[in-house]
Parts: sequence; structure tokens; C-alpha cells
Amino acid sequence: MEMLTLSHVAKRFGEKQVLKDVSFSVPEHTVFGFVGKNGAGKTTAMKLILGLLASDGGEISVNGTPICYGNGSASQSVGYLPDVPEFYDYMTPEEYLCFCGEIAGMSKRERKARSEELLRLVGLEQETRRIQGFSRGMKQRLGIAQALFCRPRLLICDEPTSALDPVGRRELLDLLVNAKEQATVLFSTHILSDVEQICDEIAFLHEGKIVMQGPLEKMRKKRKDTLAELELERKEDAEFLLSEFPFLESLGRNRILLRETERLPELLRVIADRRLSILCLERQEATLEDLFLEVVGE
Repeated sequence: MEMLTLSHVAKRFGEKQVLKDVSFSVPEHTVFGFVGKNGAGKTTAMKLILGLLASDGGEISVNGTPICYGNGSASQSVGYLPDVPEFYDYMTPEEYLCFCGEIAGMSKRERKARSEELLRLVGLEQETRRIQGFSRGMKQRLGIAQALFCRPRLLICDEPTSALDPVGRRELLDLLVNAKEQATVLFSTHILSDVEQICDEIAFLHEGKIVMQGPLEKMRKKRKDTLAELELERKEDAEFLLSEFPFLESLGRNRILLRETERLPELLRVIADRRLSILCLERQEATLEDLFLEVVGE
């Protein structure tokens, strides 16, 4: 079942066409990577899904219910984590979550139980400090708890890892994977390595258009190229191979790049015959970043 569907969505701000005929769908209980450079239109699309902006055309639905600007009924099933979540810093995490539950009309018992459950999920169950003393990563984790508090069917995360250190990024990515048991996750980012780690499906947004989309494994197979990088002990040996094989590329010093990996046996035979000394030979699989740059023409 499709949890989120965008069909021919368009949005303009003045003279700038930000989104152009955007269509994609997000299956239920998946982590969906919404990928694009800064300024590609990702945040605008998310605000349309949340009902915070009016589109200039097209349709958006969450769990089969149309999303309309100004009508909050459908968007009640959507949780949102902005790139920089804001809190009442004088509160503790439990106080803040209970406050959110009170606004949502939950009973005191229900909001306390839900707060404890989510604080365990995000690893903050032992934190009794006020939020003002939290690191950026801790605030992001609390933001996920808040976004999941009312049991949304869809969780939208806008660039959640962009300002985190490697440890904080890893922790947050693990949380998003765990969160898909409770909700479908739409994960906006320009960091391709994050997408490769946790996403089930992805869509590339470039200059307001979807240029490619599909399951992650299927996308990887679209670019099967592998490369081979060779480092020789002596500079003159590298220069000899570069002069002998025009398809080789110099990477500086004694390092050589081979793009036509089917010719690797031929290259290795010459190296063996000449008794050239190799320091390193490494095969490199094409990455999602390679595919994205190829698709957008950079």
C-alpha cells in the first residue's frame, strides 16, 4: 500500500518555478530517501505534504486522504522533524513530551506512558536535565520522539543529519530505521552515504523535477561500472604504463585509474612480465553519488 502519493505537483514563488510536475509514491513502512542538492525544492515539497503551503497544481494524498492547504484533518496523521527542531528549553524531555500530549488531548496516563515509551526508543530515558543543556544530536533524537508522539502514519524528516557529527549521524540513522516499525519515513537529504545506509526506496529531485526513482537496489544496478585504482612503487613504472595504455588515467604521484576493468587482466600480464612492483590494487564499486552526478549531468 502507498502511504504517500504526489501526482503532477507544481509550485511557483513569483518568477521561480520551484517544483515542476513532481510525481512519486512512498510504500507503507519503508524509509524513503528524498534526495537533492540544497535548493532543489525538497523543503517546499515537504511543506506541501504537510499542508503548510498551497500547490499550484497536482494532487497529494496521505494514506489515501487528500492533503489540502488550510485543512488539517489529513495532516494529523503526519509527524514532522525539521532540520533545526525548536523546544521550550526550560523543560525536561519528559515534561516537553507530556506537554505535547496534553495539547493533543491525551489523558494524563496515556501521555506519561507514551513519553516513557518514546524516550526509551530514542535513548533519552535517563535524561532529567533541561533541554537547554542538550547537544544538537540529543535535540534531534527528542525531535523524533515528539514527531512520533501522536502515532502518525507518516514521519517526515527534513535534512535531519546535516549538522551532526559522525556518531550523532549514526545514532539518528539507526533511530529512523527503528521508526519505520511505527510509521513510514520520508527522509530528505543531500548526503548520499546516509541514503545508502538506511533507505529502501529513493527519488532524485533536481531543479524541481524527479529525475529518477525506485528501490535502492534497483537504482544501484542502473550503474554497474566498477573502477580499479593501481598504485606502483616507482614513478617511472607508472609513467611507462600510462604511455603503453592510453585508456589509463593518472591520479598523481604513482597512482593510476583504470575505468575499463575488463582490460585489467591485460594490464596485469604486462605488469607481471615487466616485474613492476605494485603497492596497492583496489576495485571500486560505483556509488549512489556517482549515479546521482551522472543523472544530473555533473
